[in-house]
Amino acid sequence: MTTRQRPDDAAAARAPAAVGGGAPAPDDTVVTVEAPARLHFGMLDLRGALGRVFGGIGAAAPAPTLLLEARAAPAGTLDAEGDDAARVAEFARRFLAFHALRGGARFVVRRAIPPHSGLGSGTQLALAVARALAELYGVDASDPARLARAVARARRSAIGTWAFARGGFILEGGRRRDRDAPAPLLARIPFPASWRCVVAVPRAKPGVSDEAENAAFASLPPPGHGEAEHVAHVVLMALLPALAEGDLTTFGEALSEVQRVNGRWFATAQGGVFAPGPSEELVRRMGEWGAAGVGQSSWGPAVYGIVNGQEAGESLAEHVRALLAAGDGGEVYAGPFANDGAQVTRATRQFE
Repeated sequence: MTTRQRPDDAAAARAPAAVGGGAPAPDDTVVTVEAPARLHFGMLDLRGALGRVFGGIGAAAPAPTLLLEARAAPAGTLDAEGDDAARVAEFARRFLAFHALRGGARFVVRRAIPPHSGLGSGTQLALAVARALAELYGVDASDPARLARAVARARRSAIGTWAFARGGFILEGGRRRDRDAPAPLLARIPFPASWRCVVAVPRAKPGVSDEAENAAFASLPPPGHGEAEHVAHVVLMALLPALAEGDLTTFGEALSEVQRVNGRWFATAQGGVFAPGPSEELVRRMGEWGAAGVGQSSWGPAVYGIVNGQEAGESLAEHVRALLAAGDGGEVYAGPFANDGAQVTRATRQFE
């Protein structure tokens, strides 16, 4: 698919000045951004009684990854090819307007993250577009929160933003009710090299997004008394120390507990603690097959299991593939967690 879109000159005129923006890169300069999918492990607080709401924990997944190529183009030109081409052009328009840049760009999506699957495809795509344009136009990209604001992301969760920027395990502190800014990064911890994560995306009903997600959040009943405090206690005094010490058993138990509590919070909107059908079954079966920690990423249908060691990872992945093959199918990704964020390279060549 190819799409072309003209930047909004009026919006660009109203936008703040670029930080460090300059002349576009030469026509033969191609910027490549490879970004990991993100796993959302759970939220901390749906009440927001202390002035911040949501908060959360998550990680950069081992796979799949997004691969985007970009080069500068004359002002008024926004061309995009590949999956989600229309969204690429829209994110580029937002970034150029935000930084009052008059240039254009050409993009090719070489590899996409499955959309509406719970893997943060929209945020990773938006940030990849923003990061590529920042490289092409000399815009300071050192502040991930500002990068997200430029493409109107991280309005609820900032897990995807910080996973894109840093990789590893992410703890973010929630949004202030009185400020329109992405949630701050509180902790980023690399996963032990021996841990393996198996991500399954069954062929099932897509997770909710956009306006449907807003409506779902608006319909949620408030959590039970003390549940947010319980989740915070588990994260601070069990999950984080276990990760720092490489204690997978305790980490997995804590993560599974956070998932159970979060699942109850979202049960009225998604039909159960986990999305009914293959996602729910996969979570249960991965636990039976030896995963120390299991859960559903965001609204699903993506689910995950965490084990220790290459052999255990391969064994769990084989079990999951066999279960999916016996049903409606799906994709399975396995490997070590991505302890680095997006990889950005710059080369002098032409698109193929």
